[in-house]
Amino acid sequence: MDLNLSPEDIAFRHEVRAWLRANLPADITDTARRLWHIDPASMQRLQRILHARGWGAPSWPREYGGTGWTAVQRYIFDEEYCMADGPLPLMGGQGIPMVGPVIYTYGTPEQKARILPRILSGEDYWAQGFSEPGSGSDLASLRTRADRDGDGWVINGQKIWTSLAHHSNMIYMLARTDQTVKPQRGISFFVLPLDTPGITVRPIISIDRAHSLNETFFDNVRVPADALVGEPGMGWTYAKFLLGHERFSIAEIARTKRRLQRLRQIAAEIPLPGGGTLAEDARFRDRVAGLEIEMVTVERMGLRVAWEMDQGEDNMLSASILKLKGTHLLQAVLEETIEAMGMAGLAYDPRPDGAQVSPPAPDIAQGKMEQFLFLRAATIYGGSSETQKNILSKLIWAGA
Repeated sequence: MDLNLSPEDIAFRHEVRAWLRANLPADITDTARRLWHIDPASMQRLQRILHARGWGAPSWPREYGGTGWTAVQRYIFDEEYCMADGPLPLMGGQGIPMVGPVIYTYGTPEQKARILPRILSGEDYWAQGFSEPGSGSDLASLRTRADRDGDGWVINGQKIWTSLAHHSNMIYMLARTDQTVKPQRGISFFVLPLDTPGITVRPIISIDRAHSLNETFFDNVRVPADALVGEPGMGWTYAKFLLGHERFSIAEIARTKRRLQRLRQIAAEIPLPGGGTLAEDARFRDRVAGLEIEMVTVERMGLRVAWEMDQGEDNMLSASILKLKGTHLLQAVLEETIEAMGMAGLAYDPRPDGAQVSPPAPDIAQGKMEQFLFLRAATIYGGSSETQKNILSKLIWAGA
């Protein structure tokens, strides 16, 4: 396994870096530096810009409007995008990274023609309906059900933690369609508009006092037969396929590398009482060195996962390790950043109306407390750290 970049990959990096720095809108990158949550209109505008360049769907095959890039190229693009202060792609909904691959892999030709172009153009904003009260990491225990009714389905139940559902017009979800088989075999995958009668979205205010999460209720929601993706009872398989993509992105390797770079910049600006800056403090440098070592480890692991994807290998083991290590590292970097800023790190001014307003604090402090608070959940969503350890133990004992 050769994890060194080829001359072609290095040339690709220079091409991506030059284009992103010339074309990412300054107002969007400035907001992404200062705030964690980006307004939907800005994300849709950014998606149109990337789509016009042909880079709107880095992970999709070319035949469906994607780039056709290798996993290593996607890794390089993500790194350069984060270094250029591009906002988190998931703030643009879950169409490109999550539901799109399920549709082009398992959907019908009609579903592909109807759904994929609207994802690429940014017209549709997608939310995910997987977790339920009491069925978070244990998705197999979900209780939302879809019952056949004539030529359609009737859905009843509740979902929770539906990120950005209040901004979304579409949702992909799991529902139980067969009560008689073992839990994993009775789940199906559906896509439907969020304005379908019977759907209610209610806000959940998270620890950062912002509104990005929701609970979603389905009360006799009638959907047509083509709301079902793939085969009935195969939703668990499709969800595992999707979550494999999610664990790679949730690790946030490139974004954490950018955060670590910001931490070093912050330390160079923090004066010490006796003179000098925090960057010159031996104990601080010790801690940052430890984080940098972890960063190199996670980076190499990310490249390994990308290499395995390009080789067509089953990389569930590597992806779970990456999610586990990556999310713990991003939390450690954010915690060190808040501590480094001292009193400035306490500055946070969330607005209930979601207004994009920076708190009254130095530039170096903008958005850091917001990220620190919100990303306490990083070791929970997409499969908690405990769940990843269970997956790893089963795969290792099975000889993966």
